[in-house]
Amino acid sequence: MPENSFIKLTIAFNDPDLDSEELEGQAQNLRAQMRDLDEIESIDRVLDPNPPEGNKSVGGILVGVLTAQVNIENIQKVLRFLYDRIGSKRIELEVEANGRKLKVNVGSQEELALAIEAAEKFIEQ
Repeated sequence: MPENSFIKLTIAFNDPDLDSEELEGQAQNLRAQMRDLDEIESIDRVLDPNPPEGNKSVGGILVGVLTAQVNIENIQKVLRFLYDRIGSKRIELEVEANGRKLKVNVGSQEELALAIEAAEKFIEQ
């Protein structure tokens, strides 16, 4: 993979016990923390590709979902950062690299550690 390649991370908070306001709060808290990282090229909310009918805005935002662009050289630092910040929250993590995607659902610190290990191996391929 070329040195200037970017990895796309999508993080979706998806705890069924939380309402949409709480999920969005978790995402916004993480977004604020990630904006301060030099390793992050960009971090954004995700537009809903299928907004509800009658929606007057240009596009709705998916609740509790973030996407980040990370330079491949910094991906391990960012994944470790996520491990430290997300803890045992229920998330879906999607890693997109070189036209391929890896998607995992986690709900504990142990599952997140395994997902990060899988993501690192996936990126190296």
